[in-house]
Amino acid sequence: MSILTESNAPASTENPTIVEATTAPVVKTTFSAEEIQKLLPHRYPFLLVDKIIDYVPGKKAVGVKNVTVNEPQFPGHFPGRPLMPGVLIVEAMAQVGGIVMTQLPELEGGLFVFAGIDKVRFRRQVVPGDQLILTVELMWVKQRRFGKMQGKAEVDGQVAAEGELMFSLIS
Repeated sequence: MSILTESNAPASTENPTIVEATTAPVVKTTFSAEEIQKLLPHRYPFLLVDKIIDYVPGKKAVGVKNVTVNEPQFPGHFPGRPLMPGVLIVEAMAQVGGIVMTQLPELEGGLFVFAGIDKVRFRRQVVPGDQLILTVELMWVKQRRFGKMQGKAEVDGQVAAEGELMFSLIS
């Protein structure tokens, strides 16, 4: 609230006037691991997003996945030469997309599953010690049930994987 004083009040005002200040709503642009767990149903060992570093409501999210040698897939993929499976890279992109989808006002709180995966290409290997930067942008939403996103996973500025991800809201 702002109060008009003699210095900023109109000359004809005998009594100070109270004016309501308008403030834009605060938009959250980052999410911690704990906040992500409130939005997504995934848990260890399948929660593949450590934090969201940039979020634009209804448009995109950028997440981080720190790849560590302690993850359960590495002893078997591959012994002596750990390599993150491509399907897990795609799943990590999808989980970042889930952050965008679950917060759309008309779809808030829904459970989204894969409806399709198109044009996915793997461009570089992802190994323990890498940090995946996962960028997912909303392309469209149809019938308040389906969504399509463009996803990209990068390591050190190099594209590791990219493609289109489709989601369906299930009840």
